[in-house]
Amino acid sequence: MMLFDLHSHTTFSDGVLTPCELVSRAVGNGVDVLAITDHDTLDAYRDTPLQQDNIRLVTGIELSTQWENTGIHVLGLNIDLDSDSIIAAAKSQSEARLRRARRIGENLHKKGVDGAFDGALKLSNGAYIGRPHFAQYLVNIGKVDSISAAFRKYMGDGKAGDVKQQWAALPKIIAWIRNANGIAVLAHPLKYKLTRTRLKRLLDDFIDAGGQGMEVVSGQQLPQQTNDMAQLCEQRKLLASCGSDFHMPGRHWAELGRFAPLPGNVTPVWEHF
Repeated sequence: MMLFDLHSHTTFSDGVLTPCELVSRAVGNGVDVLAITDHDTLDAYRDTPLQQDNIRLVTGIELSTQWENTGIHVLGLNIDLDSDSIIAAAKSQSEARLRRARRIGENLHKKGVDGAFDGALKLSNGAYIGRPHFAQYLVNIGKVDSISAAFRKYMGDGKAGDVKQQWAALPKIIAWIRNANGIAVLAHPLKYKLTRTRLKRLLDDFIDAGGQGMEVVSGQQLPQQTNDMAQLCEQRKLLASCGSDFHMPGRHWAELGRFAPLPGNVTPVWEHF
């Protein structure tokens, strides 16, 4: 059975491995098909040949949006990298992310943290700027002693770094993906910590907006959770995807290729690649 990992990140967003290092690790872990799905950017593909000897790469991106005041992510899989639509999506989302980063820097300045934006920008190598970069900066200047402490004190929900972003609306996100001949997949539904009723409503709104699939397996999860996600997927006739959501080594729950296979009652998204 081929091993598909359709959700991973590199240094071009909030991962710690370069695209080359990520591909090498995936090969070492036995992954046959890998999608690099960096947040709101396609830059990893500028440095990564799509034709690889020991692994097949599927193009991808992870786009951010809002649903009922909850931040959600949508994967675009098997997209045309040269499509005007997906290029416009990455540009729009990157600009929105930069605006958010500047606001986070301003908020932290009011809390007595100087140079946060410039510090986070430097840590990001001038590309994607996310809350983890601000958290690392806080550690580096001695404001906190760990990333987790940075989120508890400064970057978590309701704190200075929790800036609600005006992302493109869900229908627009999905249209960008579909117009690039990609498949729109709702990423890690369990991570939003929604009630059962709200999760069903999210899936229904996602489908109404043109969404085509959902992640049934996201990293290591309980068998009951996998079966539950598969049931929702099957009931709504969505395509099923799976991935590690890999960001860095050392997180066993989100390691490349280290997750349960899709249940047999769902239709794998790769059947439509």
